[in-house]
Amino acid sequence: MDPSNYSTLHVFILLGFSDHPHLEMILSGVVTFFYIITLVGNTAIILASLLDPHLHTPMYFFLRNLSFLDLCYTTSIVPQMLVNLWGPEKTISSVGCIVQLYVYMWLGSIECLLLAVMSYDRFTAICKPLHYLVIMNPRLCVKMIVMVWGISLANSVILCTLTVNLPRCGHNILDHFLCELPAMVRIACVDTTKVELSVFALGIVIVLTPLILILISYGYIAKTVLNMKSKAGQQKAMNTCGSHLTVVSIFYGSIIYLYLQPGNRASKDQGKFLTLFYTIITPSLNPLIYTLRNRDMKDALKKLMMFYHRFAKIRRN
Repeated sequence: MDPSNYSTLHVFILLGFSDHPHLEMILSGVVTFFYIITLVGNTAIILASLLDPHLHTPMYFFLRNLSFLDLCYTTSIVPQMLVNLWGPEKTISSVGCIVQLYVYMWLGSIECLLLAVMSYDRFTAICKPLHYLVIMNPRLCVKMIVMVWGISLANSVILCTLTVNLPRCGHNILDHFLCELPAMVRIACVDTTKVELSVFALGIVIVLTPLILILISYGYIAKTVLNMKSKAGQQKAMNTCGSHLTVVSIFYGSIIYLYLQPGNRASKDQGKFLTLFYTIITPSLNPLIYTLRNRDMKDALKKLMMFYHRFAKIRRN
């Protein structure tokens, strides 16, 4: 009988860490904690950069997009993850699973490309400061964001469609706590070499190509910074670029280890923890990384807090 007849299922069972109930309890608390930080931190960055006229620049335009992306990214994953970790019913409908897969891959691809765009912005600001506002004009910034979202959507549609159409012969148990692409590929009952090669090839385009561009940009930035005569200028450039490089290192490191290994050699538990790291912890760290070393953002956040206290005082009165 044609195995594709069995590929359509009503629900998927998400195993998560079912063999370790105590670990699931700990992880549910960790996920909730970092999710709250993500919501508060990224929302604060968006509001502060919108309310402060001094932050209406290309750099903060892209930072607002990154914060908005992190909010969407975690919100599309965390509720289902918490249900899986807390609840006795570790299931998700087939439609919900497929939607989560598409959205998860789309938003993850956006972050890869957006970090590359942000590195180009820093390259232009530091290496071509006199032409910065002319080059990074509002029209170009919007075009770049639209291009990032569009390319990422195409990548998600291609990879996820290939994965969803794999025959599963009635297999509906995912050894994960969300519908992630490697977990979906594992339950296929046919040879998945072509799909894995497609994932690897598009991974090079979406992950490695932006990473190479980022490294080239920072090579030029480092050369320019070292030639600066002003120590204050050097320190400011290093603070801004250091924050971005920290985010790049954390995000790309886990993505490359998980997705760009031939045959997906990362163990199942390693894959689960890595997924947890770059989908939950990294978005919560971004606000801290970008604000702790950024004086302008600190000042904007102070103004936001003052505005909030004044508003709260008026409401009480």
